[in-house]
Amino acid sequence: MNTNARQQLQHYLRNARYEVLPLRGALEQAQGLPPGTTVTVTSSPSKGTEATLDLAARLRGSGMHVVPHLAARLVRDNAHLDELLARIEALGLTEVFVIAGDADDPAGRFTDALSLLRGMEEIGNRPHRVGITGYPEPHSFISDQMTIQATDEKARYADYIVSQICYDPNTIASWVKTMRARGVTLPVYIGAPGSIDPSKLLRISMKIGLGQSMRFLRKQHGVVGKLLTRYTPENVFDELSPYLVDPDYNIAGCHLFTFNEITKTRQWAMETADRLQEVPA
Repeated sequence: MNTNARQQLQHYLRNARYEVLPLRGALEQAQGLPPGTTVTVTSSPSKGTEATLDLAARLRGSGMHVVPHLAARLVRDNAHLDELLARIEALGLTEVFVIAGDADDPAGRFTDALSLLRGMEEIGNRPHRVGITGYPEPHSFISDQMTIQATDEKARYADYIVSQICYDPNTIASWVKTMRARGVTLPVYIGAPGSIDPSKLLRISMKIGLGQSMRFLRKQHGVVGKLLTRYTPENVFDELSPYLVDPDYNIAGCHLFTFNEITKTRQWAMETADRLQEVPA
């Protein structure tokens, strides 16, 4: 890794975004993050939008830069969307992350992230910054063509992209390159699991359909049950380091999926950044 790439990665790790779940104990763990840290709060059908915004408000009160997820399938109509956006603004939040959401049945006319993004434009109420998800690898439940088309269309309404979990750095780099060739120029935050218990990471990987990534790790390390014990986010970022300083790729930073192992993930990020600083030029 050359000096510029090492310094860039160090900067990204020290200023990483942390994704948390609105569950018990999340607020207490997040207190260990320095004020001003970007913390994104997920949304789920079981907890609902209320839990997301409640934790967002508490984190905002602790001095964090908070980005609530807005799940399209939990929003009933334009009036409900306008109400949610007004509440977000009243909380002093200037950024949202728009997702489709995991609800089996949509609450109203918003069935996916694109329809919600269009709804925000229709009502003329848009936060200062809006993020969307990008998929480096084919999804097990969604066709590759659909994810490509959705990314291209969503990009018209967004300010940045966060990549879904992918364990193969070559796939991530290829995805960004291909996206740039299609004319999508939004900054990309590389999404990676933080310092997560391997068994939990395996369950999550299977749930969200990371088939290609799992095959990559199996090829590298063998049996699936053992492969994630060898995974570290450092491997992904180290392999991606040449692209971090390539302006054509426009990589904006790191987005760490903590699954509420916030303390461990923050500790890993800081220790890795310190090690990068100690490497002689």
